[in-house]
Amino acid sequence: MPVMVQALVPVFALIVMGHLFRRCNFPGDGFWLQAERFTYYVLFPAMLVYKLGQARLPASAYGDILLLIVAMLLVMTLLLALLQGFWRWPGPVFSSVFQGGIRFNSYVGLAAAGMLLGDEGLSLIAIAVAIKVPLLNLLCILMFSLTAAQGPLQWRPVLKAIVTNPLIVGSVIGVTWSFFQIGFHPLVAGILAPLSDLALPMGLMTVGAGLQLKALRGASMPFLVASVAKLVAFPLITAGLALLLGLEGMLVQVAVLLAALPTATSSYILARQLGGDAPLMAGIISGQTLLAMMSIPLVLGVLW
Repeated sequence: MPVMVQALVPVFALIVMGHLFRRCNFPGDGFWLQAERFTYYVLFPAMLVYKLGQARLPASAYGDILLLIVAMLLVMTLLLALLQGFWRWPGPVFSSVFQGGIRFNSYVGLAAAGMLLGDEGLSLIAIAVAIKVPLLNLLCILMFSLTAAQGPLQWRPVLKAIVTNPLIVGSVIGVTWSFFQIGFHPLVAGILAPLSDLALPMGLMTVGAGLQLKALRGASMPFLVASVAKLVAFPLITAGLALLLGLEGMLVQVAVLLAALPTATSSYILARQLGGDAPLMAGIISGQTLLAMMSIPLVLGVLW
C-alpha cells in the first residue's frame, strides 16, 4: 500500500495543481481550454502511438481484454438498471447516474497505469481504452435515447465522433505499428518521445482545471449512488468477473484499475447535448475525481 500511494500521489497532485492554477487564472484566460484541446488532439495520440508501437503483447491479450470489457459493461449496465428500478429517477437524472457509474477518465487511467505498472501496463490500458471508449459511447447514447432524449437522435455525427476520436485513432495506429513490429526511426522517436512525456502531466492538470467544485453543493442521492457504484461496486464486480473467467496477472490489475477510475469529464458534454441533467453530471465528475484520491489506493490495495 505505501508503494501504491507513493506512485499515485504525483497523479493526484498534478490534478490539484491544475485546479489551483485555474483558480488563480494562471497563466491566463483561455489557456486551459486550449491546453485541453492540445492534449486531446496532439499529446495523447502521440503518446499512444509511441508507447503502443513499442509494445510486444501476445495476440491472446487482445481477446482477453475484449471479453473482460464486454462482461464488465454488461454486468454494470444491469446493476445500474436495477438501481433505476428501485429509485425511479427521472430520465435526465438517471442518464447522468448511468454515465457516472460506468464511464472512466482515460487521462487518470493512463497516468496511473504508467506509474504503477510501467510501459506494459500502459500498453494494456491503452488497448482497453481503444476497445472500451466506442462501446461506452454507444451504450450511453442508447441509454439517452431510452430515458432522456427530447427528440430523435442523430446517429451519423455520433458515429463520426467515435471513429475520429483521437484516443481511438492513436491506439489503433499504435497497435498496428506494434503488430507489424515496424519500429521507430530515431528521428520519428525523437519527436514522439518528448510529446509522449508531456502528455500525462498536461492531461492531469487539465482534468484539475476542469473541476467544478461549486457543482458539489447540496450533493444528492443520485451523486452518492453513482459514486459508490463507480468507485466501489464496479472494481469489485470486475475482480469477480476476472476470477470467473480464469484471468490473472497484469491484465486483471489493469481491468480493476480501469473500473476504479472516476467518470469521464466528457460526460458533461454528452449530458448537455443529449438532454441529461448537466449540473448533476458536473457534480458527479468533480466529486468522483476528488473521492478517487482516497478510493483508488484503498480499492487497489484490497483487490490487487
